[in-house]
This record gives sequence, C-alpha cells and structure tokens, in this order.
Amino acid sequence: MGGELVQTLRAEVREQFLPKTPGLAVAAAVDGKIVWSEGFGLADLDRKKPVTPRTLFRIGSISKPLTAAGLMLLVEQGKLNLDADIHRYYPGFPDKGVVITTRQLAGHLAGIRHYRGLEFLLNKHFATVRDGLKIFEEDPLESRPGEKFSYSSYGWNLISQVMEGASKEEFLGYMGKAVFKPLGMTNTMPDQAGRELPERTSFYNLKAGGGFETAPAVDNSYKWAGGGFLSTPEDLVRFGMAHLQAGFLRSESLDTLFTSQKTSDGKQTGYGVGWFVLKDKHGHRVMTHTGGSVGGTSVLVIHPDSRVVVAMTSNCTTIPFDKEHVAAITEQLTGWLSR
Repeated sequence: MGGELVQTLRAEVREQFLPKTPGLAVAAAVDGKIVWSEGFGLADLDRKKPVTPRTLFRIGSISKPLTAAGLMLLVEQGKLNLDADIHRYYPGFPDKGVVITTRQLAGHLAGIRHYRGLEFLLNKHFATVRDGLKIFEEDPLESRPGEKFSYSSYGWNLISQVMEGASKEEFLGYMGKAVFKPLGMTNTMPDQAGRELPERTSFYNLKAGGGFETAPAVDNSYKWAGGGFLSTPEDLVRFGMAHLQAGFLRSESLDTLFTSQKTSDGKQTGYGVGWFVLKDKHGHRVMTHTGGSVGGTSVLVIHPDSRVVVAMTSNCTTIPFDKEHVAAITEQLTGWLSR
C-alpha cells in the first residue's frame, strides 16, 4: 500500500479517534494481505506503556461473529440444525411455550432479553456457560420468536450452550480448536479476569470533566459467546479475510451469515447470523459488527466487493469510532485499489 495513503489514514486516526480514548489499534487487509497495522496512544496511562499491534483489547460483541463461525462449522458437520428447537441440544432450557430455534437466537429474533440494571458491570466468576445462563433463562420472553428484532447478547450466550450440546465439547475449547487456531488467531482468547496477560491493555472510562479514569473491574465469564473475548485488530482482519470467499467456511455457510433475516411478517432486519448486513453509499455490500465492553470498544468491517477488511479496537468504554469516519477509511482503501 502506498506510503502517502498510510500517512493520510494515520493522520485521520489521530485526529478523529485518538482524542476520544487513551489508546487504540487499527489493522487493514486488502485482497487477503494485511497492509497496515499500527498502535496509537497508551495501553497503560500510569506506566506510559504504548499500544502496539500485539496489545489485547476487549472486543465486546465482535465475539458474536467469531462464535457464528464456530456455529456454522457445526452446521456443516451435520451436528446442528439451525431450525431445530434448541431443546434438542439443551434440554435444560426452561419451556417458554413456544419453539425457539438457533437461527432465531443468532438473528436477535428469539425474544431473549438483553442486559438489565447493572448486569453489564458484573464482577462475578461463572465456572461454566450453563451457570451464566441462570442470569436470564427463567425470565419470560420479551416477544414471540420471530416477531421482532431485539438485540440480545444473552441470546448468544444461549447459543454457546447449544453449541456445547451439539459438539459435546466445552465452548471455549471448541472455539480455540475449531476457529482461532486454524485461522492463525494467536492473540484471540477469553478475557479471563484472574489470568496474568502482559499484553492485555488497561481499561478506562471517560471522566465527566474530561480525561480518563480506570474502568471498574468486571468478570466477563458470563458472556463469552456474546461479548467476552480479547483480540487484536490483526487477528480480527485475519478472521474477516477468511469470510471473503469459501474455504474456511462453505459458500452456503457464508450466504447464511450474510443474508438478512426477516421477522415473521416479512420485514428484513439487516442482521444475518452474527453480522449486520448493510450497503455503503455506492450500493456495495458491507458486513460489520461493533463491540462495546467495560473499558473497550471495537469495530470490524468487511467490504467483499473490494476485498477490504478493517478492524479497530480501543481501551475506553465510550465509543470513539464514528461510523462516518470508519466508512471513510474503508472507502479510501477501496479507492486506492481502483487506481
């Protein structure tokens, strides 16, 4: 990639994003090759430790497309039917009087609730996926399955239990073996609160009067599948590159991931299986997901027509990644390709 373009993109990141967070990292890939990877700002304000491409960030809900890849591998192996009642794989889920399918869970159409109260700030360890489900599984559905799109990280936690039932494996071990290792995602892992990880960033909140303060301690063990992984932008673009064509996943699996689901009355939701499915201002398809965590925000964008993948991560709870500027960076990369 041309040095002039890198300088332009670097300046845009420093001007538009860096003032809003102590530190961030960005990576971009074009046609299957990482062409830019860089850290900005600080991973630790007290120690003045700089962000590098190897700094580990909380990626929040980008954990969902990661989980979706593992889910589709089970579908390809004939171990899981997206349209079967989830009780086939998790008989212990309380009966709600209606059929709930994994496809509905994966498209935020199952009626499972999202966070309530201070649940987003939980600092309690859950030893198993099933233990984490106790937070919400006895609650009534908020709508009939299929009736409306209602974003739910807990729905993805339930998917991970379904995956355990289908695979006969513990979720985290399965994800490492089936997704992270094959794709060379050596810096993607669960955010284990008690584990010493030198490359893990410190986590911050924006102070009301300006500046940053240390974010409260949390334990994300209740939501691995929906928002509990650590990663780097380089790993995320590697993951995105694996979705540009069939290979890691079959073409029919990619179609499932990237086809908008519909409500029961036929309205498209703009969300497939673990991915938002959009179009840019030129009418090109864009697949994307953002992530929000305590002390972390992130964005991953796949532009399949130009084979561009962009990922950004930050170590602040508030969102520094303005959609228009992320789109502008992606567009500059696609424009560079057309020269």
